[in-house]
Amino acid sequence: MDVIVSVNTTASLAAKRATRTTPIVIARASDPVRTGLVASFARPGGNITGLSNFSDELSGKRLEVIRELLPSVSRLAVLWNADNPGIGLSVGEMDRGSSKFGVHLHVHGVKSADELHSAFRAITRERVNALFVFDDVLMTTHKRSILDWAGEARLPVFSHYAELAEAGGLIAYGPNIPEIYRRAAVYVDKILKGAKPSDLPVEQPEKLELVINLKTAKALGLTIRSCSGQIR
Repeated sequence: MDVIVSVNTTASLAAKRATRTTPIVIARASDPVRTGLVASFARPGGNITGLSNFSDELSGKRLEVIRELLPSVSRLAVLWNADNPGIGLSVGEMDRGSSKFGVHLHVHGVKSADELHSAFRAITRERVNALFVFDDVLMTTHKRSILDWAGEARLPVFSHYAELAEAGGLIAYGPNIPEIYRRAAVYVDKILKGAKPSDLPVEQPEKLELVINLKTAKALGLTIRSCSGQIR
């Protein structure tokens, strides 16, 4: 038996359009119910199950993290792949929560690497305090260009996966990706042993990680405040 493993919302939607019979295990997909991948978390139905990355529901919490660790951030640029509907949900949730945390968002959706430089120019004109990157395949592929530009602009970069922080961003807050992939492998194993995707509830990550790149903080001349203990 074949099993398709899909690592983001866009790819998962494409896989769903391609087949209604081959089992599909999703990983790193934003809310699979709201994006139409499954009927519900408890009873996904059809041929799709797996893990949600919890990204949209964490959008407000990420603003809380930013304000707690760097209270000076009041104007935040948001860079995202406008072709990714899952990330679109997260951007919308962040926008709705921004006023609560006293942060004004400047949202920039791009659809290709060619559009990054025009976004950089617009962000420069907006005189923001920091940049949040919703890192998916497009952003991760071009992370070096994004981080190099942000470094020259003296902008701290926040993200929702550790990879960007480890590559030179400042802070990431979100699920542990290797753990998600390990859990996805468990789903594949169950399906190969005879389980039906429709009978396997969709999981959300149980553990979240806060990653702070102290080398980047030092390079930017920033002092990171200690967490209150409420951030998990």
